[in-house]
Amino acid sequence: MSQDKHANDYSQNAELINKAQNGDKDSMEKAVILNLGLVKSIVPRFLDRGVEYDDLMQIGTLGMIKAIKSYSQGFGTVFSTYAVPLIIGEIRRYLRDDGAIKVSRGVKRLGVHAMKQREKFIKEHDREPKASELAQLCACSVQQVAFALEACYPLHSLSEPVCDKDGACLESVLPDNSDEIQHLCDRISLKDAISCLEETEQKIIYLRYYKDLSQMQTAKILGLSQVKISRSEKKIFEKLKSQLIV
Repeated sequence: MSQDKHANDYSQNAELINKAQNGDKDSMEKAVILNLGLVKSIVPRFLDRGVEYDDLMQIGTLGMIKAIKSYSQGFGTVFSTYAVPLIIGEIRRYLRDDGAIKVSRGVKRLGVHAMKQREKFIKEHDREPKASELAQLCACSVQQVAFALEACYPLHSLSEPVCDKDGACLESVLPDNSDEIQHLCDRISLKDAISCLEETEQKIIYLRYYKDLSQMQTAKILGLSQVKISRSEKKIFEKLKSQLIV
């Protein structure tokens, strides 16, 4: 696509969204059609959940309409970046509340038990348990404990706005290295989760994982001990996991 055509499409999209927000139904329809490729690119990942393609397209389109109604250029991000988490969130809410995903009481009980055993293990051994260790503590298979933990993590909080400065939503999706939209959502989610950390915690993340410094180097820059950095990292990871893991 040439730069001129890209600029024209961007301008057309902005104009249609503006008119749609002012009640122009024709512009709303055109804006949805113009951006429908986003929905089409997201829907395939949910096809194994027992819901038909056409139904998922309709649900995803509802998310698109919500994005059109609520988008603002003041968010400092392009429309597609803003719309993707809302589309995914709409589909996930449907699957959770009305669709084929139902979590049995037995699975919920196992999930709660596994989380308690995990917390107990971390306190005793100062590290995360291996999947096999957690399964042994819960007297079940690795597959059973993994499914129970995944099923019991809350989904709703990850599709809600969490940061005003760029208007993005926190949305966690299954990893797929070949999926560019997945990477986009991951970056948005991680950026917003880090922005909610305390100032010192943000500095630790920046120095350790953006500047690739050692714990000792980071401690020296921040005027802290290496032990303090190590303990802080563990707390930071728990905070991020509580927001990002679904």
